[in-house]
Amino acid sequence: MGAKEEKNGGLHAGHRQRMKRRFVTHGLENFDDHNVLELLLFYALPRGDVNPVAHALIERFGKLSAVFDAPIEELMKVDGVGENAAALIKLIPQVSRRYMISRSVSEEDVQLTNSVKAGRFIVPYFHGECEETVYMVSLDAKCKVLSCRQLFRGDVNSAGVSVRKIVETALASKATNVILAHNHPSGIALPSREDERTTERIAEALRSVDITLADHLVVADEDFVSMADNGFFRK
Repeated sequence: MGAKEEKNGGLHAGHRQRMKRRFVTHGLENFDDHNVLELLLFYALPRGDVNPVAHALIERFGKLSAVFDAPIEELMKVDGVGENAAALIKLIPQVSRRYMISRSVSEEDVQLTNSVKAGRFIVPYFHGECEETVYMVSLDAKCKVLSCRQLFRGDVNSAGVSVRKIVETALASKATNVILAHNHPSGIALPSREDERTTERIAEALRSVDITLADHLVVADEDFVSMADNGFFRK
């Protein structure tokens, strides 16, 4: 290694250590968005200056959240971002989602007797989710949670939503009541007319096997709308 490389290696190593100590001491307070990415990239790119890579990511996608939401193949189009770095970036929102779910009350202790409790329970499952996703919560006769399962990814009104699968999952979990939930990545928790029609179809299918669709929640960020409370379908 030449003298110039030693100097540059030492400079970058010193910068990395200072950034890490700053985080350990103060957290992310006073970190700019590109500094947050820079700190993260230290662990995917163990050598060299990652500051230009962090700036390039912000410039390409516009803001920190958009970087984490970007597909892996788009992240890898940024110079300096390989598969390892892209995978680490994509890991962050998914770990955050698991963290939010883990912080919620355990399933065994939960009784979802109203839409507020149901919303608090289900919203963490959609944390950082960029794609429309459908969850089903199975409940017993006292509205105690039996299970919470992700059923589909993609448009809730598309052919991908199998009413038969919903019914079979509810029967397998021995549910008396069911709560459906899906998100609107657009950020507006407002049921569409198609949401209403799909919900009625599912409710009718569940009624045929003596299971009640107690609610269908539409989630957007930290907000949610109860379709049952707002009269969008018949229980």
